[in-house]
Amino acid sequence: MAKSSTLLLCLSVFIFIITESSLAQTCSNYQFSSNSLFESCNDLPVLDSFLHYTYDSSSGSLQVAYRHTNLSPGKWVAWAVNPSSTGMVGAQAIVAYPISDGTVRAYTSPIDSYQTSLQEGDLSFNVSMLSATYQNNEMIVFATLSLPLTNGGNINIVWQDGSLSGNSLLPHPTSGNNIRSVSTLNLISGTSASTAGGGAGDSKLKKRNIHGILNAVSWGIMMPIGAIIARYLRVSKSAGPAWFYLHVTCQASAYIIGVAGWATGIKLGSESEGIQFSTHHAIGIALFCLATVQVFAMFLRPKPEHKYRVYWNIYHHTVGYTVIILAVVNIFKGLDILSPEKQWRNAYTAIIVTLGLVAAVLEGFTWYVVIKRGKAEESSKTSQLGNGGRSQYA
Repeated sequence: MAKSSTLLLCLSVFIFIITESSLAQTCSNYQFSSNSLFESCNDLPVLDSFLHYTYDSSSGSLQVAYRHTNLSPGKWVAWAVNPSSTGMVGAQAIVAYPISDGTVRAYTSPIDSYQTSLQEGDLSFNVSMLSATYQNNEMIVFATLSLPLTNGGNINIVWQDGSLSGNSLLPHPTSGNNIRSVSTLNLISGTSASTAGGGAGDSKLKKRNIHGILNAVSWGIMMPIGAIIARYLRVSKSAGPAWFYLHVTCQASAYIIGVAGWATGIKLGSESEGIQFSTHHAIGIALFCLATVQVFAMFLRPKPEHKYRVYWNIYHHTVGYTVIILAVVNIFKGLDILSPEKQWRNAYTAIIVTLGLVAAVLEGFTWYVVIKRGKAEESSKTSQLGNGGRSQYA
């Protein structure tokens, strides 16, 4: 009976998955209300977008219908061809958004800088039959482009969405899927490839991932572990000077790896003109500067008996804990920017929570040891004074 129940449950889950998959919206099973037909279509990888098109190689005419689904009210969309590169600058865009009177405005906009506000203008190729509809949270943009066949039939496409303020377009987000919405489409074969999965885009994505991993491991994990070692191992008399060498080794390794991650971030910033993460960038610079000062301050560390040692200790602890707090905050900001799969954020959160719990337990144990040791020393002093007093009056 148990086996049959398990089998029935598994079968039900399997049927549910198959049903959900079959109901998932793709471009191939979509039917336009106007009964428009297109020879090819592509499910674009991000931003709930689809591209339907028919290309006539003899005339160089490209008929397109760009669909953006799950689009909340008060949003604009854009779809573009970039004849010169795979990025935003140089893209020849078609923009559409619903306006306050209930209609939809569609127009062309050439993008010549990252600071564009998508002003209306003529494109580098002819566009005709331009229109757009917005119903049931779905925007559809129709157009016919004059694109003579070049580069083996490959074209670079970009698509975006952003918010509206009245009838004014606000800048689109510069994180997550909004920086992944670039692809290369072959008009002959009908195949497409996201630049996040090949070529220059793949290189940039790898750099982002390397930047995130290096910083998470160094500033966000090794630095807190090094602080835990210094604060709690030195209480143990059996640890001797070993805790100090472990602390220095851990923090020095974290600093070296962290500098590599920081340098990768600076390189990414220089390669991503117009994409600014001001808070993340500012915290990263502050973090690097404080950590560098902390490392060089080790060479100025007074001896334990020196009168200024107490002030150095205050400085060292303050800067050290500040670096750790800034690091954790900035790593979560970086996760917001990269928008990786949810398990990566969960994994880092679990690590930080675990380190926090370990520190809390060790903090309690350390105070217990210190208080117990203090009482033992006080008792020993009292005993010695008592013995001394008896011998004096014996």
